Amino acid sequence: MGAEFLFMNDNTRPHRENIVDDCLQSEDISRMDWPLYSPDLNPIGHVWDMLGRRIAARQPPPTCLTELRRALLDEWCNIPEDQIDNLILSMPRHCNACIASSGRHTPY
Repeated sequence: MGAEFLFMNDNTRPHRENIVDDCLQSEDISRMDWPLYSPDLNPIGHVWDMLGRRIAARQPPPTCLTELRRALLDEWCNIPEDQIDNLILSMPRHCNACIASSGRHTPY
């Protein structure tokens, strides 16, 4: 990644487990300081949710890693572009809600 690489993630419990800290430290990866309750405004979380729901709805469901990989690629390509566009267009609304709540919980 390069000498200036700085890892950014939220401070949720799974990301703060000792095994994660040990792995990052063993790879000499610096972690960005991040407030414990910082808002997550990244729309990719909604895309991952869409993808997960599409995989869960598959009949029959994937039964092995190869099938899962193929299903993920298929479903990723089949997410309608207008859904992605809507996520992007919703960002000003999300940001305004975050500002209005002083960075606390929002319905998004």
